[in-house]
Amino acid sequence: MKEKSVTPEREKWSGQLGFILAAAGSAIGLGSIWRFPYITGENGGGAFMLVYLLCCAAVGIPVMICEIALGRHTQRNPIGCFNQLTPPASLLAHFLGGGMVLTGIALLCFHAIGWGVTALIFGGLVFWKSWRIVGIMGVVAGFLILSYYSVIGGWAIGYVVKAASNQLTFETVAQAKTTYLDFIGSTGRVIGFHFVFMLLCVAIIYKGVQKGIETACKFMVPLLFIIMLVLILRALTLPGAAAGVSFCFTPDFSKLTAQGVLVALGHAFFTLSLGMGAMITYGSYLGKNENIFASGVWITGLDTLVSVLSCLMIFPAVFAMGFEPGEGPGLVFQVVPAVFHRLPAGPLWGTLFFILLAVAALASGISLLEVVTAYFVDEKKWTRHRAAIVTGIAIFLLGGLSAVSIENWDKLPAIQKAVAACFGGARASFFDLVDNLTCNWMLPLGGLFICLFTGWIWGTRNAIGEIRHGSKNFADVHLLSLMAGLKDDPSHNSSTHPLTLASMWGIFVRFICPVAILITFLHTIGWLNLKP
Repeated sequence: MKEKSVTPEREKWSGQLGFILAAAGSAIGLGSIWRFPYITGENGGGAFMLVYLLCCAAVGIPVMICEIALGRHTQRNPIGCFNQLTPPASLLAHFLGGGMVLTGIALLCFHAIGWGVTALIFGGLVFWKSWRIVGIMGVVAGFLILSYYSVIGGWAIGYVVKAASNQLTFETVAQAKTTYLDFIGSTGRVIGFHFVFMLLCVAIIYKGVQKGIETACKFMVPLLFIIMLVLILRALTLPGAAAGVSFCFTPDFSKLTAQGVLVALGHAFFTLSLGMGAMITYGSYLGKNENIFASGVWITGLDTLVSVLSCLMIFPAVFAMGFEPGEGPGLVFQVVPAVFHRLPAGPLWGTLFFILLAVAALASGISLLEVVTAYFVDEKKWTRHRAAIVTGIAIFLLGGLSAVSIENWDKLPAIQKAVAACFGGARASFFDLVDNLTCNWMLPLGGLFICLFTGWIWGTRNAIGEIRHGSKNFADVHLLSLMAGLKDDPSHNSSTHPLTLASMWGIFVRFICPVAILITFLHTIGWLNLKP
């Protein structure tokens, strides 16, 4: 008689600290250290930063709690999570699918062939798969994002080598830009560093949740803070650094536009790793006795702290050296190297900075790879080793297209013409296409659907039942229970505490967060323009 195969026990974090550090590492990433400083510089400084912090609290924390609760409740990857919880039929899912189909038809009418077909396919999938499409979208988004994210992570590793070997020797931003363009235009070198970055990601995921991800993040996240504090202390000792501090922390609302508010909201969503399945996957390894609410607050707090510290690290030095804060995406790879070159022991400070950037990118990269790996482990019953290696190779190969397309797109004329014909823009690169598809479409839609699913399909009552494990004070009462979807729960009939965390969370998840995310989505895809 054959013995029954025993399903191996699901891996777990060693405790709440390990989970918080791993999830915070996922959230921090390049969004906090590369993107946040330059969009802060573009949008006026202190006022933008204040709005960003409010957006993280009002939208980031509620959605993060949703994702962690979904993951821990089902103990599955995003696809397995929604397979388990999706009801047999859902009018809301059909309504959303119909909306996407109509959107696709409208795009086709305006000759946006690529995006129109994409919207039609997505709408059809919503009709076919219902809410399961949210999990599918999360895994696909993790795969696609890492394919080009690892290219940027490779740039950071390459610049560590350049800084350590004293190759970043230039006085002006123009010289720095030339060096930067030469670097990203060297296809072989960029793909080589892209390979190194993916190899590190695969090596960490290969070792598992505790021995791989948790151990790496327990080292990387503290290292990240140590390097940041060293660089901040150096920046603050420069003559004229006070102007940079004032730029960061003095709100000037005359410089803040409605467009800037939507940028802050969109970045708050992007930088917290929401909508891509990472927090669902990480939450699935969380024990029942851990506090989901406290974890969500800690993760958001650490991410926003790094964002603020990154500005405090960069802008005092930028102002002290006489550079402009609003240089845009080139701030980190073009302005910052020029700043460090002017400092005593410039190679040392430059090397530390790009090590910081590479560590942040790696902490996020492993979370994206884990989303894809967990799907094959949970649903296809692959071993972790096989899943990590196979998915890592596939992501590396797709990322090669992004690496080539940035500066050498002409070397792949057939693919270039196909992308340009479908999605517009004679120079539209594969890198830009994947970035646009994931960050402007998949992540906001994923976050929107997660809020709607948690608030209206799975139900806030069921979600709060999960959150109460490890957080018994996260309870609700009758005054706001109707709006929060908790009217019939007998434990909410107390008349003494009408306003609690649970009731406010329910209202935000059911009403405020979906509306805010929808507005942000319309802004990011260019359908809502609030420029004066």
